[in-house]
Amino acid sequence: MKRVLIVEDVAETRRWLTDLAGRAFAGCEVREAATLREGLALSGAEDFDLALIDLGLPDGSGLEVMRSLRPAQREIACVVTTAMGDDANIVAALSAGADGYLLKDQPAESLERQLRQLAEGAPALSPAIARRIMDHFRRTGPSAPPDQELTPRERDVLARIGRGLRNAEVAADLGMTEHTVASHIKAIYRKLGISSRAEASWHATRLGL
Repeated sequence: MKRVLIVEDVAETRRWLTDLAGRAFAGCEVREAATLREGLALSGAEDFDLALIDLGLPDGSGLEVMRSLRPAQREIACVVTTAMGDDANIVAALSAGADGYLLKDQPAESLERQLRQLAEGAPALSPAIARRIMDHFRRTGPSAPPDQELTPRERDVLARIGRGLRNAEVAADLGMTEHTVASHIKAIYRKLGISSRAEASWHATRLGL
């Protein structure tokens, strides 16, 4: 992760996250935004590898920054960094395409370790958030009915995105175009009723892929 965007309104927390990113990804360049407006301006003007985004900004929701980044920078990893761990915010973040959800009350060493996992293809999830997600799926059971089972090719794609491969890497590995990979991912998301790679990774593990 060479270029990092931090969207956080509290100056002290912003400095703390900047230091954290610097320790997790040595030599990275960090850009900071204190408001939704500043975050949107940076997201439209520069390219980033990672965005750490607070949800509660003084002029709106940090999810708007994530939604702005996603269409233009498809390979970016977007991680929510917040104090809010309720189901509504978790679901909203995952639905917006978050690649991780970290609670700020964790020890810095734990957050640093979870951020490093992004480079290995693992979602950056606080333990409490991971437990809530798993509890949710235990309660609801499989989301795909029998007539919506994944095809063998879709399972191949899911296995690879579950390991953190990007679309271009999946395409090269399976000998197909990125457009075809994107089509398979769209079908996978629809069949499994999901909307993020964090959820896809969970399903890949559940299916033994």
